Amino acid sequence: MFYELAAPTWGEEEVEAIQRVVKSGRFTMGENVAAFEAAFASYFGAKYAVMVNSGSSANLVAVAALFYKKERPLQRGDEVIVPAISWATTYHPLQQYGLKLKFIDVELDTLNMDVSKLEQALTPRTRAIMAVSILGNPAALDVMRRFADEHGLYFIEDNCESMDAELGGKKTGTFGDLNTFSFFFSHHISTMEGGMVLTDDLELYHLVKAMRAHGWTRDLPHDTPLYQRGGNDHFEAYRFILPGYNVRPLEMEGAVGLEQLKKLPAFTEARRKNLALFQSLFAGDERFIIQRENGKSSAFSFTIILNPKRPQDRKAVFAALTEADIGFRIITGGCFLRHDVIKHYDYEVVGGVENANLAHDQGFFVGNHPFPLDEQITRLHKVLDAACR
Repeated sequence: MFYELAAPTWGEEEVEAIQRVVKSGRFTMGENVAAFEAAFASYFGAKYAVMVNSGSSANLVAVAALFYKKERPLQRGDEVIVPAISWATTYHPLQQYGLKLKFIDVELDTLNMDVSKLEQALTPRTRAIMAVSILGNPAALDVMRRFADEHGLYFIEDNCESMDAELGGKKTGTFGDLNTFSFFFSHHISTMEGGMVLTDDLELYHLVKAMRAHGWTRDLPHDTPLYQRGGNDHFEAYRFILPGYNVRPLEMEGAVGLEQLKKLPAFTEARRKNLALFQSLFAGDERFIIQRENGKSSAFSFTIILNPKRPQDRKAVFAALTEADIGFRIITGGCFLRHDVIKHYDYEVVGGVENANLAHDQGFFVGNHPFPLDEQITRLHKVLDAACR
């Protein structure tokens, strides 16, 4: 395809890293995963990192950990504030643990949660906020962090789409009590599949580590605050303290992650150069609504919403993009309330979700990659300019 949605970012370094693991004979989680966790935590200035097999699993074990804190654990029926647009597995762990979701509309220009509605969403049962920065563009994480602190709420940051973005000089994925990342093929760095949880809280760190691997104690240090170690080593080797999962990553993924992380600054710089070209062509054109950059975007992709104030046919636009060999998709799954799965949820909508619905019905995104896309972005502009006259 002339303009792909996603593209590979590996070089010889990643292939050689995999070969080293294969030759070692150790394939499951081991020293490469541990080294990647340490390097990742250091890059983002966090105390602790736990790698898992996907960003979706990162959200799962992060939510699960909050139910097993010794003090103020979450409980079924508690409420969590969420944006109306995000990926499905932002929400699924919340539903699976019996939480009630309070959906807030997004801002049309940033596509992130409209934080002016936080007070309206707050009730005595509210216990957490799930923040999402859509497609590289930082949400109002500083505002949400302050609101969470003022009201005693847990703050979870789903940063799976916005690795290496910044807000006020601080990396996204570092504002929350728990912060999640994804290393899927199309994301800012790729380990095939993979995800990470970052936290500065020792108890949450140990809870996530235990939840990652069967809910057992094997990966925990002897001085962990989660339990009191006994004297029978035979029993302690298989001691289960939490109803956990097996979402461990592979050694190959950890080894690849170490190589990809070295390249992340250059990847982000290249993505931002493409973003600058995209903005120069589309910004200020009343036919199109593009994301207003909040802070410093890591430019996962480029979103376009056809301005509803003008008579424009999205089907005709899609046909023109298809003919021009340009890939496109709905913006991060669109408005989650529009999906069939919502029938399984306990939820409430705070006010309307007009902007989320508009993004769902009139929006789409095209890809961005960590290498020059001048020809692709220029053709995109020509195609849309012709299709939207």
